Amino acid sequence: MHIELGGKVAVVTGASRGIGEAVVRELLAADVRGVVITGRKPETLEPLAEELGDRVVPVVGNVVDEAHAQAATARAVEHFGGLDLLVNNAGTNPAAGLIAEVDLGAVDRTWEVNLRAPLVWSRAAWHAAMREHGGAIVSIGSVGGLAPSPVLGAYNVSKAALHHLTRQLAHELAPGVRVNAVAAAIVRTRFSQLLWSHDPEAIGRAHPLQRLGEPEDVARAVVFLLSDAASWITGTILPVDGGLSGASSGFPLPG
Repeated sequence: MHIELGGKVAVVTGASRGIGEAVVRELLAADVRGVVITGRKPETLEPLAEELGDRVVPVVGNVVDEAHAQAATARAVEHFGGLDLLVNNAGTNPAAGLIAEVDLGAVDRTWEVNLRAPLVWSRAAWHAAMREHGGAIVSIGSVGGLAPSPVLGAYNVSKAALHHLTRQLAHELAPGVRVNAVAAAIVRTRFSQLLWSHDPEAIGRAHPLQRLGEPEDVARAVVFLLSDAASWITGTILPVDGGLSGASSGFPLPG
């Protein structure tokens, strides 16, 4: 199925690489009118925008900064004439380990980026355009938000909360705005390198579909949820995980 996004305008956070970059490329392939991409580092964000062409506008800033969210969503409206789609992709995991033992400063940072920031950006998109014109929001969750594991406690809790935030916003912003999330498993990105780089083949075999995820696997699901093909779907957490969340063997962990 080829997805068409009919000249809509999107904002994607954390877009300079990995899943975020893949989402931007899929959006362009689906014929969006324009995409505002965000990230902290101009040296990675701006070359990507230049490569992708004049339908992509970079706005550099910290995802947790409310003023940055307001500026980026306003830029979409001013430059492209609207804002229809938001992808909350930016995430962090500064400390692995048991949540009872990891540094609380790292816990605070994890929850600030993975939970508070998606709320800030969803509110900014709502006030910039979606309250009047409608739209769709997709956040990048995790299978770690579906079940606990001993390695990524603070991260898992932040993603479980993000899943519930997704349902809450879906309830509050309906019927004009649909809000969904994808629960990704281990995807071959630099962000998740700790979880797969020691033995990619073995970690891939732990998934029923016998391979690691690729950024494009998640990006295609995101674009589907943003599209009119998903027009009767909201408040859903869609596992994009190679079958992992339904497998009795549980989640693969680094050894």
